[in-house]
Amino acid sequence: MKNIDIHGMTNMELIRGGIAEWYWATDYIHGDLYEAEELFRQGHLVRSNRLYLIHYPDGMVYEPVHSADGQYLGTPVYDGSSVVLLVVSFTESVIRIMRFLHQQVEVQEVVRLPLSAVKDCYNLMLHTSPLSLTRQPNDGTFEIIWPEHVRFAINDREALNFRDGDKLYFNVWYEDPDYREETVVRSLHGGTILERLPGDIRIMPNGERWIIK
Repeated sequence: MKNIDIHGMTNMELIRGGIAEWYWATDYIHGDLYEAEELFRQGHLVRSNRLYLIHYPDGMVYEPVHSADGQYLGTPVYDGSSVVLLVVSFTESVIRIMRFLHQQVEVQEVVRLPLSAVKDCYNLMLHTSPLSLTRQPNDGTFEIIWPEHVRFAINDREALNFRDGDKLYFNVWYEDPDYREETVVRSLHGGTILERLPGDIRIMPNGERWIIK
């Protein structure tokens, strides 16, 4: 039996896009990224959450980005070759996308963006295929912040599931009156709906896509 010391953080989860090789855990000291930003804007001291990566099957634990006041870490993703981290420094007013190089045990900056590139950090998330920084504010719109800038209207019950090149796969739920889910495939260019599929698509650890309906 392996002992995995992640300082009492028992909420270990598989990293999105992963292949059952990488897990992560964080302490959510100030809630999520948006809640931490709100506290900072209100003049409160924001202490960084701590984020650990856990590698399977050896059980090695890594802390790729060390905590610093005024900094907060979002949800990581696996982009097919490595774990990618979202790091926001409120004190420096920057957003960093960092790649964890497992073999070298170091991080490499992919891109640095001004925090002013987004209105706020509400639903600011990384997605893959290709690696993208997205934002879904609570106003019926969807945005890609990087590597290109895209903005279009969506249903307020839609949430991006994954990206595949120029296609964006959104999950949408209905209660009419029974609860059901649907996948809406939109074009990257303008958000035009290309296809509707019944159910939700899950990407399995081996990369296979399963439609759950």
